[in-house]
Amino acid sequence: MARNSWTRYSSRTFYAFVAPWVLGFLLLTAAPLAYAFGVSLTNFDGSSSRWRWVGFRNYVELFGDQEAWAALLRTIAYTAIAVPLSVAGAVGLAVLLNRRLKAVGLWRTLFFLPSVVPVVAMAIMWKLVLNRDAGILNAILNVAGIKSITWLVDPMAFYALIILTLWGLGGGMVIMLAALQGVPQELEEAAIVDGANRWRVFRHITVPMISPVIFFQVVTGVIATFQIVVQPLLLAETNSIAGVGQVPQSTHLYMVQVYQEFFSSNRFGYGSAMLWVFFLVILAFTLLVQRSSRLWVHYEVDTDSDR
Repeated sequence: MARNSWTRYSSRTFYAFVAPWVLGFLLLTAAPLAYAFGVSLTNFDGSSSRWRWVGFRNYVELFGDQEAWAALLRTIAYTAIAVPLSVAGAVGLAVLLNRRLKAVGLWRTLFFLPSVVPVVAMAIMWKLVLNRDAGILNAILNVAGIKSITWLVDPMAFYALIILTLWGLGGGMVIMLAALQGVPQELEEAAIVDGANRWRVFRHITVPMISPVIFFQVVTGVIATFQIVVQPLLLAETNSIAGVGQVPQSTHLYMVQVYQEFFSSNRFGYGSAMLWVFFLVILAFTLLVQRSSRLWVHYEVDTDSDR
């Protein structure tokens, strides 16, 4: 009997392959989390050696910090607006560019390019575009007979941040475009033959088929928008560490508050406590989205755990 050409790998081979990931997780994720939790139980200021153990006092103070909770609510509101618009915009662009258009490759490239621009350069560029006196956006509005808008101060600063976020739809568009190209054309053509219009085909066939990718975009979008910090800081009138307080109230998000506690107030213990609580908040929202996926995400294979 001929010997099977395929042989099972040894357990040592398995551990050799997973070792880089395990070491990376332990050194770059687990260890920093544990260190941050330890720091959150102290009054460490980042430089002085005179720090002491304070237990859970930072957490008790945080739960009574109205400014931190207000920043968290603003962050939730920003996420609730930015994520649906980003996902819907990415799907819309992907549907538009999935058709047979002239120079479609060029259009795809143009829409994708903003997503690869470094976030600092992007924020500075939009700060110039949205400038009240010299910004090109207000210049266009003036030509149309609309008065100049102060985009970088309250209450318009919040909408300026949304605009900046939506400018980078290209990354999500590419992922959605790949998902759309994986939808069998036979299903769409069969539905059209049966009398369904384009909207019904898109709603009842295309969207369910790409719903796992939409779910992925929602989860990663929620995690990313919750942690946004660079854009609000750079869109503010003053970008120095001492000028963090110049960030408009409407864009003073939770991570901006954390930044202020670390680098303006030098309260590393309290800032670490804020980050640990924020980690639990993001985890809760991610699990909530995961739980809701049972109602609207459709897979090609049965994922029922009872089978």
